Amino acid sequence: MNKFKAALLSTALLGAWLGPLQTALAGALEDGIIEIQQDWAVIRYQTPAAERERRFEALAAKAHKLSETHPGRSEPLVWEGIVVSSWAGEKGGLGALGLVKQAKTLYEHAIKIDGQALDGSAYNSLGVLYYKVPGWPLGFGDKDKARELLQRALQINPKGIDANYFYGEFLLENKQTAEAVSYLERAMAAPARPGRQVADTGRREEARALLEKARH
Repeated sequence: MNKFKAALLSTALLGAWLGPLQTALAGALEDGIIEIQQDWAVIRYQTPAAERERRFEALAAKAHKLSETHPGRSEPLVWEGIVVSSWAGEKGGLGALGLVKQAKTLYEHAIKIDGQALDGSAYNSLGVLYYKVPGWPLGFGDKDKARELLQRALQINPKGIDANYFYGEFLLENKQTAEAVSYLERAMAAPARPGRQVADTGRREEARALLEKARH
């Protein structure tokens, strides 16, 4: 067998071996993401407030392990960022700024790998940070940057519940009430996400509350 044929055979054998392994790794990543999504929703919407900070901290460690196990993938970084952001939200105050900066780095890294992943969730989540975090000198908050990122998320996922909810919330906080109502109504009408019933129900309740606020 000449060297060329031997190389082709080796490549074919390697592909045959790597194929099932890559499929298994993809399955493990998907399973890990689903588990973190479900855990996050239970903590966010079904756990007493006094327990949330501790449970988000534990979930952040779990999410970080998933990111380490799947380097070069955007999805686990997005979810690690979401969990860390949620942990920061429960922690509150100046003590949360370190966590917020950590989440920002995770989202930025995810966008560099694949900003389209998870329907543009990294753009959406990073945009939320930019309008919720204080501006200089305490933090990096920037309303113009927030608007740019949130609109980018909407371009990727125009019917998504989160993309519409957070842009609606942003507009409401910036006194653009009529426009905010439009996006919040879209959030209420967004299609259900398979396996995300707890998160969808909780987000719709939040959208309903903001609509009531906007209309009074």
